[in-house]
Amino acid sequence: MNSIKPFNLDIRTDEIDNLKIRLNNARWPEPETVDDGTQGLSTSYLRKFCGYWANGYDWYTIQKRINDLDNYTITIDSLNFHFIHVRSSYPEAKPLLLTHGWPGSIIEFLKILEPLAEPQKHGGMIEEACHLICPTLPGFGFSEKPKRTGWGVERIARAWDTLMSELGYHEYFAQGGDWGAGVTTALGSLKDGKCRSIHVNMPTSGPTQKALRDPSESDRKALEKGKRFSSQGLGYHKVQSTRPQTIGYLLADSPIGQAAWILEKFWEWTDCAGHPENIFTRDELIDNVMFYWLTNCGASSARIYWETFNPNQKIKPQPVLIPSAISLFPKENMVGPRSWSEQRYKNIIYWNELDKGGHFAAFEQ
Repeated sequence: MNSIKPFNLDIRTDEIDNLKIRLNNARWPEPETVDDGTQGLSTSYLRKFCGYWANGYDWYTIQKRINDLDNYTITIDSLNFHFIHVRSSYPEAKPLLLTHGWPGSIIEFLKILEPLAEPQKHGGMIEEACHLICPTLPGFGFSEKPKRTGWGVERIARAWDTLMSELGYHEYFAQGGDWGAGVTTALGSLKDGKCRSIHVNMPTSGPTQKALRDPSESDRKALEKGKRFSSQGLGYHKVQSTRPQTIGYLLADSPIGQAAWILEKFWEWTDCAGHPENIFTRDELIDNVMFYWLTNCGASSARIYWETFNPNQKIKPQPVLIPSAISLFPKENMVGPRSWSEQRYKNIIYWNELDKGGHFAAFEQ
């Protein structure tokens, strides 16, 4: 048996004091020379954001909110993982595994936990209730950082399958976006796994040969969107997949650097009419950044890109044969029409293209 232990967030006040000193004494670059965001995150916005972070934000509000939930750790495959476990009051509730991505965290799921666990309180039926399991990816947040290579999405999926068995869930369902979608897809590909169905909001499948050779209108739009993203929005990806340690030094030493590295993605990837605080509160955005800053996981969270896109990586993506559900949000970056997904997800039982929403679907919508 893998030992499951209760976990309590307990950040010392001197860590918060050190953060405030760093924020209040930061050295800032000169402002950008354009006003359209093409050079990166706005200096004026980040100054206001970090001023509030230093002098108005209270970490202990979110710490209490998380500690009011059932938090645990478990060691699987020699690595210690943090997870939240929310049990529904409905005994026959279905176990649902939720996996976050980068630059997100379990903060993304806090607003949807009660509606999923107790749907009868939110206009749903109690028969729709779920028991919820929200693990933190290795090298992220309060999960342990791998000391050796090899922790790609397939290995994480196997660890998650073990976690569910240890919790007594011998069949379950899974959902994910971003890296969570990659892990969830890998769960759906496990030959001896116990996952019975998956839902993703960023299906991991590229264009069909037909789309490249003779694109339809929907193919053409998706290819053009992907081309724009590749040419203008993949800088972070190239850095993290090739030099995660180098960017880690910057993110470990500078809270404004860590905030900018994350906030730029919330600015670009959220369906927010031009500003992330049209969708999220400033406190919510800081809560998420704190999961990176307090745990000094800038480098370790970036390594999942290196693990996956390392040119020596030989793992071939496997098809998903179990029932799959896919939701596409209009501001998602690299997704295509259903024909693309059908190459990998062989049993799509639900396909939904929504009118609004972006990359951080659970957090936004």
